[in-house]
Amino acid sequence: MPSPHVRLPLSMPSRRRFLAAGAGAAAALGLASVPARAAGGTRPFGRYGAPDRRLTPLTLYVDPYGRGDFTSVQAAVTAATGSGRTLVIAPGTYRETVVLDATRTEATWIGASEDPRDVVIVFDRAGGTPKPGGGTYGTTGSATTTLQADGFTARWITFANDWLRADHPDITGTQAVAVKVQGDRSAFSHCRFLGHQDTLYADSMALTAFARQYYAHCYVEGDVDFVFGRATAVYDHCHFRTLNRTDLAAAPYGFVFAPSTAAANPRGYLVTRGRVSSEAPDGFYKLARPWVPGSDPTAHPMLTVRDTFLGAGIDAVAPYTNMSDAYPWQNQRFAEYRNTGPGAEITDPAARPQLTDEQAESATRAAYLGDWTPWREGC
Repeated sequence: MPSPHVRLPLSMPSRRRFLAAGAGAAAALGLASVPARAAGGTRPFGRYGAPDRRLTPLTLYVDPYGRGDFTSVQAAVTAATGSGRTLVIAPGTYRETVVLDATRTEATWIGASEDPRDVVIVFDRAGGTPKPGGGTYGTTGSATTTLQADGFTARWITFANDWLRADHPDITGTQAVAVKVQGDRSAFSHCRFLGHQDTLYADSMALTAFARQYYAHCYVEGDVDFVFGRATAVYDHCHFRTLNRTDLAAAPYGFVFAPSTAAANPRGYLVTRGRVSSEAPDGFYKLARPWVPGSDPTAHPMLTVRDTFLGAGIDAVAPYTNMSDAYPWQNQRFAEYRNTGPGAEITDPAARPQLTDEQAESATRAAYLGDWTPWREGC
């Protein structure tokens, strides 16, 4: 997404090194300490069968060491035509870009080890990266994984973009999306989303499409607008972590949320029962800013954060700011309810709009997602 500032090179620990971290990184990720499964194990697909004993005829197996049907995720996606296909993905780092188009509905991807640190889909590309035929990729083209189909489910997978500003000081288009999600009824459980700018693009296929998405017990990290887009998205028991920066001398280092909800959509982003932590100094991050993209100047961004722990990294005095002064955050649909932590302290009520108890009754996952109840279906 267009971000009008924060363009300087960034010097910080390599994302590639972090992706390779094993059980020692578990505490920082808010995940259980589960040893990574050995790549040479005799059962790379765990309890999910194997090519010679498939869970169902519609199940395909992916393993980088050749013990499955395919060695890459995209090859399996290409073969999995139609609806209702399942990919069981063995431990490994899959360095590739992946596109699940809109025709491949009701797809399920499962990280076979049931530890998201073991199954990593990652690529190294930014919006400003030159394309072979000329031009640049842009924000959408930077995505490691693009998910367009309705009814998508992922469990125990890491989606990452390990492009680093410090490696490419000549590139100013520093958006680097780990995953762009556009389909309705897209659900993620115990997944990780790793990147810097524009990590998780929770969007829809069109301005008039109100795509519903559900993220449960997930971990998301980044710096600039790292959760953004126009989807109706519920983040339930998720952990958001803001990264440190050494190229900037003063706050803000970045912004956690940048919703771009369509004006006609009554539901934008809902964060519930989560937490926001930080590697950066206290108060150096804003909780959100509204994104009104050029493709939809009538957008009316919506974000509600409730029952969530906000760490000291969030600027409690002024947690919201403008992306463009033409669209002040005060005119958008931003609200909080019963948050805790040092980043949730209310010193100026005008700077922290709060829901009433009555309004909060409509700020629930059931109200946002309607007749779709993924938490009852294993997510």
